Amino acid sequence: MKEDRGRFGGEPCRVIGVLDDGARSLHPQALAHLRQAHCVIGGERTLRLLAEHIDPEARLLDLGGALSQVPGWVAEAQQAGQRCVVLATGDPLCHGIAAYLASRLCIEALEILPNLSTLQLACARVGLPWQDIRIVSVHSRDAGEWVPGADARHGLYALARAAHAHARLAVLTSPDNTPDRIGRLLLAEGLGADFQCAVAQRLCQPEEAVSAALSVQELAERRFADPNVVLLWRLQDKPQPVLFGLPDARYEQRHPDKGLITKHEVRAVSLARLQLRRDSIVWDIGAGSGAVGLEAARLCEQGHVYAIEKNEEDHAIALRNRQALGVGNYSLVHGKAPAGLEHWPDPDAVFIGGSGGELGELIHRVLQRLKPHGCLVMNFVTFENLGTALATLKEAAEALPLHWDVLQLQASRSKPILQMQRLAAENPVWVVCASRGVAHA
Repeated sequence: MKEDRGRFGGEPCRVIGVLDDGARSLHPQALAHLRQAHCVIGGERTLRLLAEHIDPEARLLDLGGALSQVPGWVAEAQQAGQRCVVLATGDPLCHGIAAYLASRLCIEALEILPNLSTLQLACARVGLPWQDIRIVSVHSRDAGEWVPGADARHGLYALARAAHAHARLAVLTSPDNTPDRIGRLLLAEGLGADFQCAVAQRLCQPEEAVSAALSVQELAERRFADPNVVLLWRLQDKPQPVLFGLPDARYEQRHPDKGLITKHEVRAVSLARLQLRRDSIVWDIGAGSGAVGLEAARLCEQGHVYAIEKNEEDHAIALRNRQALGVGNYSLVHGKAPAGLEHWPDPDAVFIGGSGGELGELIHRVLQRLKPHGCLVMNFVTFENLGTALATLKEAAEALPLHWDVLQLQASRSKPILQMQRLAAENPVWVVCASRGVAHA
């Protein structure tokens, strides 16, 4: 390793973690490296905080708004044989700059001198064990207020997902993505009664203050000094939900029409044929009450479901089912497919439960967007739609590596008759499955 470091000018770049009490937070070895550095890179505030410990002849470089230039600055200093220091906040390997530098230089070019992270300090102030805490950073550009159903393009998406999944969270905030905005996100996701909150502001500064035992409502209404850290912990253990095979009665449905819902048995087979993975991107076209898409979202905990429903009443019902099930990775649009599908990411799996009369065009569009080895599953109860689907698949198979098959499901459920039980048949359903590149299992 020493031989590798020699090609970077003889010494590695020291990435030093600093807290807001400046030199008091630094180990003597870290302070010595800083004093001997020819080139010091850091944020304007950190450079000012440690100015008296930096050689007056050293070159100072402000990384604010110039993160992409930092690897080049480091490499330039090393090639010139200069001792280089990068000043970071807390632990540089915990949502810090060190991993970024290592990915663009190499780990041999760096020596990491970590400090306590602000998360550790915040947990210590509150007395909250943090060995199992989920760390989420929203320390980025202004993400805007959270809108339920937003996808990964929103800067607060990871936080919304984590809040549904974890019992304890530590959130690195920013001047734009503030504690009160986080509180409003929790309220919007129906988690207002689930968490207790704390905010540690201006840690290691004379103005340090810790607000503990806050309710989510209080968090949403108060403003806190920057910089700060938000801690969230559940008041009760989160029950583990059923992921697959929820009964039909668990979903709100439109009445008196008995609702547009893919029945329990058909839903189970359709979900199985979608070949879902934890990170699958799923389209649900003709969502109805949302049953298939919502169960797919639970199965694809690291993925996302994009759904569309043209009926206004069913759209509202599916949204309420999303809220009742606490599903955070599900976006629902009120509209008629294929309009709007061009804005969705390419899918790994597509379920078509209704087409609004545009079935042939819809299938063609889906197959063009479906990822290699992706699966398309369609449910039909009429001869006409089945015929359209099969004709379209035959046509598409002339240009695409497509494999498809048809399954008919006929389920009967027991029902009471006097003191006995009888079987009552459900409507038969055709399940049409297609996949790109491999035979559908």
